[in-house]
Amino acid sequence: MKKDFYLTRYALIIKRLESSPATYSQLEDYLLNSFEFQDADIKSYSIRTLQRDIREILGLFNLSIHNKKKGDNRYYIESRPIMEVDEYNQKLLESFQVSNALNLHPDFSNFIFFESRKPTGVEHFYDLFFAIRNKRVVTFEHYNYKNKLMTSRKVHPLALKESKDRWYLIAIDTKDKALKSFGLDRINYLDVDKNKFREKHNFNFREHFKNAFGVMNLSEQKPQKIVLKCTKHQGEYIKSFPLHQSQKETKETLEETFFEFFLHPTYDFMQEILSYGKEVTVLEPKTLVDDIRTHLQESLNSYSEL
Repeated sequence: MKKDFYLTRYALIIKRLESSPATYSQLEDYLLNSFEFQDADIKSYSIRTLQRDIREILGLFNLSIHNKKKGDNRYYIESRPIMEVDEYNQKLLESFQVSNALNLHPDFSNFIFFESRKPTGVEHFYDLFFAIRNKRVVTFEHYNYKNKLMTSRKVHPLALKESKDRWYLIAIDTKDKALKSFGLDRINYLDVDKNKFREKHNFNFREHFKNAFGVMNLSEQKPQKIVLKCTKHQGEYIKSFPLHQSQKETKETLEETFFEFFLHPTYDFMQEILSYGKEVTVLEPKTLVDDIRTHLQESLNSYSEL
């Protein structure tokens, strides 16, 4: 079996067992008849390979696959990880599926087209990841788009977070001991110190970002219930690709769909809602309704001056 095909097998096994339990024969039949196996011209899949794949899936994705009880030899996924970990594993799995497709077919550029906009600053990713894991002090220059100033920073790096295809460093600024976010695209002259910081920063970032949309102003606003009304057409898109993990569909009519969220009503979230135009309307809370109304009025005024 092709050496670089293992991640594709893992993805297919998980996909099959998430739909229903299956025997080895059923799994083998599913894999050999998949487009991926046919495209790679793979003709066999042994029970020994399945057992090895099950061990690797547990290590990579924290998914336990077992046989049913005595008399039932079907395989099944025993349990799902907690939501936050599951979200990470799902993204990891999706990345593996795409990368394997590209690795198996060098002619992919004729059929697959990526977004032309590319995030900057990702060259710092591994250095920061190393610094976080090893508690190393980090210094860098950071540019502020709002006041157009470059400032020197010395921080204790704690986490990395993605938001709308941009990456952010979450760190304690040693100047004022405050927790802040720094866009990797605005970091220059990064230096990872040989010295470790001794302070213990006890942040539960899974909990910290649980009600977050983006990375802005989390300490300045409390999470609250947000209610949206969408056109039926836009509602289908939001259902298939939720805006946030707290999203709940609360009502549906012939023309409209209503959603409820529990999150921080940050500027990032307001910008997301505004991107849908007239297709999405905020009903609650009143403060967010007022902010959006003000923003739209100011936008309209800027056009009336042309």
